[in-house]
Amino acid sequence: MSGKVLYSRQWVFVTDRRGALDAVLRNVRRGMVPAHIYNDAELFDLERDRLFARAWTFVAHESEIPHDGDYVVRRVLGDSFIITRDAGGQIRALFNMCLHRGMQVCRAEMGNASNFRCPYHGWTYRNDGRLTGLPFHREAYGGDDGLARGAQSLLPAPNFASYNGLLFISLDPRAEPLEDYLGDFRFYLDFYTKQSAGGLAVRGPQRWRIRANWKIGAENFAGDMYHTPHTHASIVDIGLFREPRAQKRKDGATYWAGRGGGTTYKLPPGGFDERMRYVGYPDEMIARIKQVWTPRQQRVVGEDGFMISAATCFPNLSFVHNWPKLQSGAGDAVVPFISIRLWQPVSENETEVCSWFAVDSAAPPRYQRDSYRAYLMCFGSTGMFEQDDVENWVSLTTTAGGTMARRLLLNSRMGLLSDDRPVIEALGPEAFHGPGRAQVGYNEYNQRALLGLWADYLS
Repeated sequence: MSGKVLYSRQWVFVTDRRGALDAVLRNVRRGMVPAHIYNDAELFDLERDRLFARAWTFVAHESEIPHDGDYVVRRVLGDSFIITRDAGGQIRALFNMCLHRGMQVCRAEMGNASNFRCPYHGWTYRNDGRLTGLPFHREAYGGDDGLARGAQSLLPAPNFASYNGLLFISLDPRAEPLEDYLGDFRFYLDFYTKQSAGGLAVRGPQRWRIRANWKIGAENFAGDMYHTPHTHASIVDIGLFREPRAQKRKDGATYWAGRGGGTTYKLPPGGFDERMRYVGYPDEMIARIKQVWTPRQQRVVGEDGFMISAATCFPNLSFVHNWPKLQSGAGDAVVPFISIRLWQPVSENETEVCSWFAVDSAAPPRYQRDSYRAYLMCFGSTGMFEQDDVENWVSLTTTAGGTMARRLLLNSRMGLLSDDRPVIEALGPEAFHGPGRAQVGYNEYNQRALLGLWADYLS
């Protein structure tokens, strides 16, 4: 971030880096976003040190490591962790660095192992992290007198916790408990992650890199209903999507609650069962869902008529719930799918996208198969929605890296009048039974809320 930034009109002139950062965050908080935040190396350094070093970050789902000894290797920016189920069935997150000379202990992305052996000098660790093997222990170290092997262990993640099978790491030893961090957004997480007592089964992740800043995808999934009639018009035109008009997005609601928010569609009249069938759920799944969703959660669908769609949990975890039409021998069938995705920052202008297909583990085999087809068709590395979105995000990031972008404030005040009064009042509790603020119509409340949290961490 330049130490000298010139803005015209209401833009400001600052001459030091502290003042430059203050000006950026002040503008972000009022909904006028300095364009260069989407491609700025110094801001990316601050994100690494002040945001990702403190926030809770998603790394895996428990169903990826169902058996003792199963593991996956995941990272939080530059820090690599082995997420493993040890011999006693306990799930652990171990920092993937040997205690001797710092080599990565595990270099495979996934597998099953009772031990991890460092390829550099052969130090060996149990899958609970304990050091158990040390070549030439007595000759090189004098045995336990020189290095007490039993007291050595791979570093655990400073904080590691689970919610509905979603596994999170915080690099901050003093981080607040995960459930407190998630807050009221847990109410909405349940729609994606709890459709029966058995929980989710996930497949993936698919991984690919895009030349785009990580915040753009997170913002898009948090609440951008405004782009659908334009970016995704062709998908509606060819009849892939259940809804007949992309403009129908404005009849849905956005919601923000604590550390996350998302979008909903407005459903046609009917009760809970009818509306769940409308988006493609079979009766046996509806019956199980009613056993695990609270009455309040069911009211959002059955009484308010809103179906949960895309969402983002701050900082970089997003969800998709959609219900396209699939062609089959019996004609078109509406099939819902759920996807979990992580916007993993690589640099200020590159992101690794990790995308999982998620489905209720108790769902019928045919439903699971068709739901996976629907996911692949819409999202994932070759999905039709994906291709539409990425073109926009790459263009934005590229342009944000130029000189002129440092003179431009992007208007992110949709839904607000000039005096900050809402264009449309928020929904009352009788119209929307979920926690947080819910708003009908095109707006950018959620994008402002997400970037507001971003500004809080960076300050």
